[in-house]
Amino acid sequence: MKIWTSEHTFNHSWEMVTQAAWRKYPNPLNTSVVAIDIVDRKIKEGRLHSHRLLTTQWGVPKWAQPLFGPDKMGYASEHSVVDPEQKVMTMMSRNLNFINELELVERLTYTEHPTEPGCTLMKQEAVVTIKGVPLSSHLESFIAGSISTNATKGRQAMELVISKIKDEMTDFKNSVDDIANEAKNVASRVEDLVTVHAEEPVPRPQGWFTWFRG
Repeated sequence: MKIWTSEHTFNHSWEMVTQAAWRKYPNPLNTSVVAIDIVDRKIKEGRLHSHRLLTTQWGVPKWAQPLFGPDKMGYASEHSVVDPEQKVMTMMSRNLNFINELELVERLTYTEHPTEPGCTLMKQEAVVTIKGVPLSSHLESFIAGSISTNATKGRQAMELVISKIKDEMTDFKNSVDDIANEAKNVASRVEDLVTVHAEEPVPRPQGWFTWFRG
């Protein structure tokens, strides 16, 4: 069994980071995740519970291909819980295939940073267990190394997504401001028209009514 752990601080709010976590894949930095499907999603006691199926493609080293085959597709089940009141988000995934030879359990936790306001602390843990195959320790180390490499790419991908979300928020704000300014301009023009018409003299009646009034 091989245990890999890591911590990382994002210089962004918990709300921003958790939004990015949902939109992390697909991304150009880590192309191994090729599909994500939502199996179930519900709100229970104020918490959002989600179950997703992740499809990944990972290159198997030649010495391990007799066990797993070349370029196998991997499937994982991910369960997550988002607690907006406590500001805690947990995501736990477990592999669904190769279960007779490999058990891979990953856990991600996002919380507000305890000492750095406005920042988010991410804790990541992976437990790799190879069962009943030769060179198990070597294979566990290889998989743990791959997880470490992908984790670095994953953090970079999160920053890309966060940047994209901020750009979208800026564009949305600018659009709202443009609409508000246009509404003010229209209101101002209407007010000017009303003022002009109010100041125009009322024309005197013509014809017999004018003769009668003298």
